[in-house]
Amino acid sequence: MLNVSNISFSYQEKPTINSISFELERGKNMAIIGESGCGKSTLLKLIYGLYDLDEGQLFWNDTEVLGPKYNLIPGMDFMKYLAQDFDLMPFITVAENVGKYLSNFYPEQKNERVAELLAIVEMTEYANIKAKNLSGGQMQRVALARVLALEPEVLLLDEPFSHIDNFRKNSLRRKLFGYLKEKQITTIFATHDSSDVLSFADDVLVMKDGKIIDEGSPKNIYDNPKNKYIASLFGDVNEIEIDGKTALVYPNQLMIVEKSKLNVVVTNAYFLGNHYLIEAIHNNKNIFFESEVEVSIGSEIYLRKKP
Repeated sequence: MLNVSNISFSYQEKPTINSISFELERGKNMAIIGESGCGKSTLLKLIYGLYDLDEGQLFWNDTEVLGPKYNLIPGMDFMKYLAQDFDLMPFITVAENVGKYLSNFYPEQKNERVAELLAIVEMTEYANIKAKNLSGGQMQRVALARVLALEPEVLLLDEPFSHIDNFRKNSLRRKLFGYLKEKQITTIFATHDSSDVLSFADDVLVMKDGKIIDEGSPKNIYDNPKNKYIASLFGDVNEIEIDGKTALVYPNQLMIVEKSKLNVVVTNAYFLGNHYLIEAIHNNKNIFFESEVEVSIGSEIYLRKKP
C-alpha cells in the first residue's frame, strides 16, 4: 500500500503542495485531476522521490520514500515515473529504447519482452525505426513501453496520452490499463482528460492550489460534484436554479420538453456524431444541453432536468 501522510512542499515561500494525505492499495489506479498549475506534476515527483519534502512522510508498504538528501540518484527502484518530456535516446531504435534497461544475459527473453511491450503500445511496426524519426505521439507510446519494461511495483504517469491521436487513444488506454490490472501494478496518473478518469480510475484526487479538495470514486465525484470547479473538470456544466435551489447540471442531464420554467433561446449547435451539443441563452447566461436531433438557431426551447 502507498501511504502519503500530511506532505507539504514549496519551490519558493508559497507552498506548492499543502498538507496532502491519502492511501492507495496495491494494484489500484488513481487519477489526479485539476487545473494547470494546481500541483499534479509536483505531487507525482514527490511520490517518486525527486524532491525532498518540507513536511510529512511517504511509504510504500514498509519502505519510506526519500528524496535527493538521502539518495545519490533520486527516485525509488521499485517505482517508475514517466514525465511529459519522454527522455528517449534519439539515435537508437524504438526496440533499443524499450529494452535499454533489460539484461542482455538472456537475449531471447529480452527480445520477447520488448515485442510484448511494443504490442501493448501498438508500435510493433516501428521497432527498427530510430526514435528521432518518430512523431510526438509515437515517442510517448515508446516511453510508456520503456517504463513498463522492468515491471515496476508503482507506476507514475504525467499526462500519459496527451500527444496521442484520438483515433488511437481509446485502444491504447484499454490495452495499457488492462495490462496494469493484470500485473497488479499500482498506478497514479495526472490527467486533464475526463475519459481517462471515468473509464480507468478506481479512485480520484481532485486538486486545487496544491490541496486535495475532493477524493472518491469517479462515479461519485461525477454524480455529486461539490462545486462548479470540480464539475467543470468533466466538461461543460450548467449552474441552474431548480425548485428555488442552484444546481450543477451537465448537458446530458437536460432534456427538451413542451413547457417548463426553463426556457432558452438557441445560439449554436455543435454536431458530435451521435448527438448535438446545443448552446443557448437563459437570463443572459449560457446554457448547454444535448439533443439527438439538430435544433434551429434562434428557436425557443423548454428544458428540464432528466429524472
